[in-house]
Amino acid sequence: MQMRKFVNWAKRGLLAVSPLVFFVALAVSAAGPSDRDVAPAMRAAMQRDLGLSPAQLSQYLKIERLAAQQGQRLAKAQGDRFAGSWLERKPDGQYQLVVATTSIRPQRGPAGTEIRNVRHSLARLEAAKQDMDDMVARGARVPEGVYGWFVDVRENSVTINVAPGARKAAIDFIAASGADSDTIRLRTMASAPRPLATLMGGSEYLSSDGSNYYYCSVGFAVTRNGAQGFATAGHCGAAGDGAFVLVRRRTVSQIGAFAASDFPGADRAWVQVDNGHTLQPVVNGYGDGDIPVRGNTEAPIGAAVCRSGRTTGLHCGVIEAKNVTVQYPDATVNGLTQVKVCAEGGDSGGSFITTPGQAQGVLSGGNYSCKGKQAKLATSYFQPLNPLLQAYGLSLKLSP
Repeated sequence: MQMRKFVNWAKRGLLAVSPLVFFVALAVSAAGPSDRDVAPAMRAAMQRDLGLSPAQLSQYLKIERLAAQQGQRLAKAQGDRFAGSWLERKPDGQYQLVVATTSIRPQRGPAGTEIRNVRHSLARLEAAKQDMDDMVARGARVPEGVYGWFVDVRENSVTINVAPGARKAAIDFIAASGADSDTIRLRTMASAPRPLATLMGGSEYLSSDGSNYYYCSVGFAVTRNGAQGFATAGHCGAAGDGAFVLVRRRTVSQIGAFAASDFPGADRAWVQVDNGHTLQPVVNGYGDGDIPVRGNTEAPIGAAVCRSGRTTGLHCGVIEAKNVTVQYPDATVNGLTQVKVCAEGGDSGGSFITTPGQAQGVLSGGNYSCKGKQAKLATSYFQPLNPLLQAYGLSLKLSP
């Protein structure tokens, strides 16, 4: 119980500046593009993912330019009967610009354009959506299983995404909002939407023991038997604790959980991340370009290493000693590597990497902060990466 109390305290990111005590608190243009403007990588991806031949891609780009150059004029010509516009792929693989209107008068647009008659104007659809938005803004609760709503100009409706079995709740929600029910279409969505995180060494995440959240930093992207995750510090979370990211700095979204964790004795852990999130085999350079992870060859004493973390960014120092035993308040950790570099609360778990891109370890703790003259006095410690990988049977993800 006393140890758990210390771990909770440590993860809150409290730091003392006394050089006598080392704290583990570091857990804390309007025209569309022409063929020649499309990067080769994007061209290949569009052909692959959209199933386009080179000729179809060229024709698509032509219609995209048409939409950029004439879309606004065509919309304005419909006045209050305008019901939206979009690019549409026809059965023969060619693309066209569709301009929807509630006018029943036959109309023809320029080549590559179809003027299509529909029932509801864009203004009517937007008003119905706004009724639901306004109700939520007034404090109404969105029912469980209602995943969101939007004006779908292609379907000429306000589409509400709902979970299987949530249709009645959605209908009650629509009725309470006063939205025009003639415009509404319910669409079943089997899986709930969630923010997708892109994680790299040194980037931010939060851990939670079920009652509190604590800032930490990602170490390195790893895999195990097809599962993906990242290495980090053990004091950031116990096995089973959740891992989260912040969404717009206000709400949290779970990305995975601690699959294994050891602290004290060692200070190592790995977080298994749910499918759908992206783990990049690089270390965040915080404005100076990301650092590719090329391998995990251990650097010698005296070698320069750089540390990346969510609180203080990228800082570099020199390895001073290995196999260091560090006594934190009420906790002893063995086998750490000592580096002459600063760190602060929230940097814990972050990456240590050499200039050739060899991954070294994850931040455990330290003493002074990175502010002012204290930075020159600071010492930090990292949990070596190779023992961490071996302990959990992990493979380090490498940059191409």
